[in-house]
Amino acid sequence: MPKITFLGAGSTVFAKNLLGDILSFPELAESHIVLHDIDEERMRTSEIVAHKVAQAVNARPTVTTSLDRRAALDGADYAICMIQVAGYKPGTVIDFEIPKKYGLRQTIADTLGIGGIMRGLRTIPVLLEMCADMEELCPDVTFLNYVNPMAMNCWAIGEASTIQTVGLCHSVQGTAHQLARDLQIPYEEINYLCAGINHMAYYLTFERVTETGRTDLYPTLHKIYADGRMPDWNRVRYEMLHRLGYFVTESSEHFSEYTPWFIKRDRPDLIAKFNIPLDEYITRCENQIAAWDQMRAIFEAEDIPLAVERSEEYGSLIIHSMETGQPRVIYGNVPNYGLIDNLPAGCCVEVPCLVDRNGIQPTQIGSLPPHLAALMQTNINVQALTVEAALTGKREHIYHAAMLDPHTAAELSLDQIWSLVDELIEVHGSWLPAYQ
Repeated sequence: MPKITFLGAGSTVFAKNLLGDILSFPELAESHIVLHDIDEERMRTSEIVAHKVAQAVNARPTVTTSLDRRAALDGADYAICMIQVAGYKPGTVIDFEIPKKYGLRQTIADTLGIGGIMRGLRTIPVLLEMCADMEELCPDVTFLNYVNPMAMNCWAIGEASTIQTVGLCHSVQGTAHQLARDLQIPYEEINYLCAGINHMAYYLTFERVTETGRTDLYPTLHKIYADGRMPDWNRVRYEMLHRLGYFVTESSEHFSEYTPWFIKRDRPDLIAKFNIPLDEYITRCENQIAAWDQMRAIFEAEDIPLAVERSEEYGSLIIHSMETGQPRVIYGNVPNYGLIDNLPAGCCVEVPCLVDRNGIQPTQIGSLPPHLAALMQTNINVQALTVEAALTGKREHIYHAAMLDPHTAAELSLDQIWSLVDELIEVHGSWLPAYQ
């Protein structure tokens, strides 16, 4: 049975979902599950949850815990990463509050923008330390990364490590489910091909397949926009469908901060028109923190069983396919070597991947529609410079990444951008390595 190591297992709710997915497969029901975290209390809660999940799905795994990352990784077949470097406080709060002083507002701040840049700079060094451990202790491991900023993190790993890595997100399959609901069509009848970069991939085809044939669903999606029937929380993406002709995978609150068009300090009318939830990630975190004590009590209570339902996450499907040979297609974030012709070689792209005993095998897409590739390039520029800063330790690349970020550049002058970067680096203190 495989050894599956959870890095950041104190993310208890997410760990619970992945554990339920993995242990629900009979072929994986006796896996060796290793839970690792730097927070012993959270790790112990996750250990209790792991045993309760196993009981709920009639699995008999070996469950061990370790505060020692190297011990947790030793001999692992799969490593699943779900860490957050610097946590909500101080990390996320810094990413929001310092830019806000300059009039720069954000929604999620975990993928792009100045928040995504800083999150990448403090996360990449930790991921590379993990990969160095893996190269020594489990060189044949498959590393499943769930940590944002996805493209920056996976790009850096691809440049600096030999570890077989795939970045996993639920935006492709999650958005497909959302559109099926908008269209009032069973999800099982939906077929699509999607490609691009993480959080900015597009459905190149989106169709309904029944016994009577295939139907292109894009005309119906355009009619939803024309009739004003899009969900209030999804106005940004339907607007982009109208402008670009293709539907993007990541949520409206995410997408609004990847471009210069939606969040403007002197245009509150745009915020209202597109229903953009400023500080959304802060709100989510505060709500989760407020609910944690009650949630932990339920998780740890001996007399309260856990309900386990399969999630949309790809992690368990990859492990099951690699262990059993059952072929599946998932969407993964991988290096762009011959996959998308009109995006830079080596950047991180999100494409369909075949998974079986041969591992994760990305699909060649060819060229994307030129306007989609051009829009992605505006984000790739920021990713590339952030990765360069993280790998070289050169401070100048951080300034340039922020300078080229679409939302930041639309709001701030060059002097403001330089001052903002300086202040963010100073406030981060020891959470960042020294930049020269």
